[in-house]
Amino acid sequence: MSELLAWFLFLPPVIFIFLYLVINHMVKGERSICVVVLGDFGRSPRMQYHCLSLASEGYNVDVACYGGSKPHRDIQENEKIEQHIMREPPAVLKYMPRLMNYVLKVIWQSLSVMLTLLLLPKFSHVILQNPPAIPSLAVVWFVCLVRGSTLVTDWHNYGFTILSLALGDMHPLVQFSKWYEGWFGCRSKFNICVTEAMKEDLKTVWKIEADVLYDRPPDMFKETDLETKHKLFKRLSGEYEIFKPSKPSEEEMTAFTVRRRSGIVENVEKRSALVISSTSWTEDEDFSILLAALDEYDVAAQKPGSDLPPLKCVITGKGPQKAFYQGLLSQKKFGVVKVCLPWLESGDYPLMLGSADLGVCLHKSSSGLDLPMKVVDMFGCALPVCALHFECLRELVHHGENGMVFHNSTELAMQMQTLLKGFPHKNAQLEAFRENLKVFRRNRWHPNWKRVVLPILKGNNINPDKKDS
Repeated sequence: MSELLAWFLFLPPVIFIFLYLVINHMVKGERSICVVVLGDFGRSPRMQYHCLSLASEGYNVDVACYGGSKPHRDIQENEKIEQHIMREPPAVLKYMPRLMNYVLKVIWQSLSVMLTLLLLPKFSHVILQNPPAIPSLAVVWFVCLVRGSTLVTDWHNYGFTILSLALGDMHPLVQFSKWYEGWFGCRSKFNICVTEAMKEDLKTVWKIEADVLYDRPPDMFKETDLETKHKLFKRLSGEYEIFKPSKPSEEEMTAFTVRRRSGIVENVEKRSALVISSTSWTEDEDFSILLAALDEYDVAAQKPGSDLPPLKCVITGKGPQKAFYQGLLSQKKFGVVKVCLPWLESGDYPLMLGSADLGVCLHKSSSGLDLPMKVVDMFGCALPVCALHFECLRELVHHGENGMVFHNSTELAMQMQTLLKGFPHKNAQLEAFRENLKVFRRNRWHPNWKRVVLPILKGNNINPDKKDS
């Protein structure tokens, strides 16, 4: 009996090691990269762009991630990119005490990530999204150590600063998270990050050397032509009221466009201004600022003699606080302002940005060191932006040149009134912003990626101080 028990305990590890050795020497090797996203891959645009760039350079890409939103069509159709969807922690955990829930969730995620990566064919590098830092930094570092792969950490923000939004800076869990993130972050072979400010902070606080890879829009983000815009609005009008025309017409109309009998599509002459904002509905974005600004705009636009247009505001995205803000919106009694909270498919999102007249960004970095990807996408579509101020935003938004920076709802309301005054006739300042964005739009994602990341993968990263423009 004891001998049988010994075989029972001994055999599974032997089988596992044998399978690992076989898999570890499969043919993918040096032309294979693993991308790890401990989150919804469809809502991680920067990591999707990494994958597309890797595939375009001839790499096979395995993505270890959670499911949820559909990634961009180019990801789904690319034969060189394969997603490996990990199982999320059981829903029953959320009914447990907070600390127990957190510990069990970390254990589940650790095992899930480790097993997924160990069972993949051999890869030369892992590109890891951070945050979340716990448990991915330690687990992926260990797997790279075992498999002889090189770890490249892409710092989007800090996990401990996001945790501090809910628990406070001095909470023991936040302090542990900060130590953990720094200790394991130092063990990454290469690091890239999103801003110069973050690069300096990584070096100062943790002595981590990083290369700056600014977010830049891929080619899909551009101005939307009238034909495509009309088809988008016509399709969305079947589900969302604000895209429907205000009155019946014999011509094919939406709230913003009309197809004449000749087949030509034109903008509706007296149309509302279309303002767009996107969000993941998390605590680092306070949408009460936008709601208060819309209140002020609504009052100003209804004053006698006002030359402000009616305004339709589209807020895209999904996340934990969406229901809360839907409740607040249901209590509003706007006059000329209408708000819609759709979820757009990945292919429709760039089209909507390219169709809008003004963008609004309420992202406020938990660390003050990252930049909002949504503004990058808007700029790619030549869409000027009003953005909430935080410390390093100046690396992207230049107040009075390509957009405006506000500190509160009153400033945002005044900026919207200034930029939309006289709409739909051209506003000189808004047009100047669009013109200034031409320089930004010429600098796309893939050329920057080739300059910063590709040398790391090829082993000739000889200039640690380089950055993209």
